[in-house]
Amino acid sequence: MTLPITTPDSPSLADNKFPPDTKGDVRITEVDLDPVALKRMVRKMDVRLLPVLSVVYLFNALDRGNLGNAQTDGMDRDIGLVGNQYYLVVTLFYVPLCLFGTPLSMLAKRYSAARVIPLMMLGFGACSIASAGVTSFAGLLTVRLFLGFFESPLLPSIVFYLSQFYTRGELARRVGAYYAASAISGAFSGLLAYGVFQINDNRLHGWQYLFLVEGAGTILFAAFAFWYLPRSPATCRFFTEEEKAMSRARMLQDGTDEIGSKVDWRDAFSPFVQDWRYIVWAALALGLGVPLASVGNFLPQIIHRLGYSTVKTNLYTVAPNVVGTLFLILFTQSSDYFRERSFHVVVPLLVTMVGFVILGTIDVVHNTTVAYFACFLLCIGSSTPSVLLSTWYSNNSVSEGRRVVLTGVMVGIANSSGLISGNVFRAKDAPEYIPALATSAAFGGFTALTATAFGIYMRWDNRRRNRQQGMPKEWGSVDVPTEMLGRGPSEPAFRWVY
Repeated sequence: MTLPITTPDSPSLADNKFPPDTKGDVRITEVDLDPVALKRMVRKMDVRLLPVLSVVYLFNALDRGNLGNAQTDGMDRDIGLVGNQYYLVVTLFYVPLCLFGTPLSMLAKRYSAARVIPLMMLGFGACSIASAGVTSFAGLLTVRLFLGFFESPLLPSIVFYLSQFYTRGELARRVGAYYAASAISGAFSGLLAYGVFQINDNRLHGWQYLFLVEGAGTILFAAFAFWYLPRSPATCRFFTEEEKAMSRARMLQDGTDEIGSKVDWRDAFSPFVQDWRYIVWAALALGLGVPLASVGNFLPQIIHRLGYSTVKTNLYTVAPNVVGTLFLILFTQSSDYFRERSFHVVVPLLVTMVGFVILGTIDVVHNTTVAYFACFLLCIGSSTPSVLLSTWYSNNSVSEGRRVVLTGVMVGIANSSGLISGNVFRAKDAPEYIPALATSAAFGGFTALTATAFGIYMRWDNRRRNRQQGMPKEWGSVDVPTEMLGRGPSEPAFRWVY
């Protein structure tokens, strides 16, 4: 039985045939996708690409998050910050991060993410070094605004870059692997700060050495990444010609509807005004970003609230971040294995919400063990939803142009959550930060509820389409040619990845 397709020349879904690719020399139907060779090629990409991208994102997370470590070493006192100025710096950092993420990430499509990523990395590494020389609120704010500008396209560019190499069923665990570098950066940052703050040198403060060390490392690795990263699978130096052909064929089969096409920007932005589901994506991105930003920016302050010294505070951020990283890898592996996104977003959000509720309702000084356990819950669930959401909406947008725009916009919206988080963590609420903890918990709960409803809707819509078209109820996106998926939900053959 075949589906009623909107165009007469479309292939039959019942036959499960993929249309030949007419955009290049290699036709999909002529490429032997030998499972053993494919497995070897994917393993080669994992070994050659993921470690480098993970280190890139590690430096990104270090340069973004080192302000919290610096503050525990007295940076605010040394440069004369008063009142809410520190929190204002944290908040305003997100303004360029939100404004420039989308336009700069479009450069990744135009000039290759392999070139955009190292150049942006060079910029934020320089900003980190410049942070060591600030002497006032104005100087610190200026440097952080430039830091936000250079960091803004990094996450969407890396997600888009990986989506050029990995199929939809492989993407979550790979995004999770490099995003684990962000989670582990909290642990590494704490260890690095612990070591750097042991330096006894009257010429510079410990926080200044921290900025210098992390910034210099970022710049050096940016130069290596610019030389090393391949611009695309077709120009990948570690692929054989056979592997290049296999990569193209399998991506057209389960990754994108067309490779290397020029972007129709009007078409790429059209879903934002034509499809109500993009409003849901935006709500999810905004909601999950608040607990993520709260943990990323203020975990040292939350732990410091338990009564530990500066040195112990930074050291005690290590274990929660390590455990959070392990759970991030576990959730992304499970998500790809079951090819399921929505409930894998919901569970970690609920875990983090419980952590915020505990910290906001107990006397943390007299219940230190319970409070520190709650910090583990914060880290377990803060990073994972962001990884899986970016994979979720990327899986449902197989057009390269729409995907790069969607990723840029959604990451920008998620970054705007930092404006909320930075405004609710106020000096007058220290050290309890009860309003901030309550706000972060509320956003986590709201987002979990929304993701649950959206996942249920996608399951219902897939079953409705299958009933209307006489297909088995388990028929899903993996059974539909990417050419049809690329037309979006208006195409009867479209199926959601939920």
